[in-house]
Amino acid sequence: VQLQACGGGQVQAGGSLRLSCAASGRTSSSYLMGWFRQAPGKERVFVANVNWYTGSVDYTDSVKGRFTISRDNAKNTVFLQMNSLKPEDTAVYYCVAGSTLKYDYWGQGTKVTVSS
Repeated sequence: VQLQACGGGQVQAGGSLRLSCAASGRTSSSYLMGWFRQAPGKERVFVANVNWYTGSVDYTDSVKGRFTISRDNAKNTVFLQMNSLKPEDTAVYYCVAGSTLKYDYWGQGTKVTVSS
């Protein structure tokens, strides 16, 4: 499975960005897709995921109500709509996929910078 993420950039606090991640290859068994992020000097942490078959979603507490994860089954693409961005959302965001929460596949990362 290959993951191609894009959509990062620089935005002011309160602004919005939309990340997308297209999956290709043998994706049928990788029914969990989502996002992690790694802020400068910090560990990589979970942000959100979606179950490709059930549509159920999960978010880390700090982004609930501001971020929305969604999917386009026909295009094997997952999106992360990020609203009301805060400086603490600044990080490199990684797209992930897998059949368990250990996520077998990771994308290359896309950088998000939120200025105050």
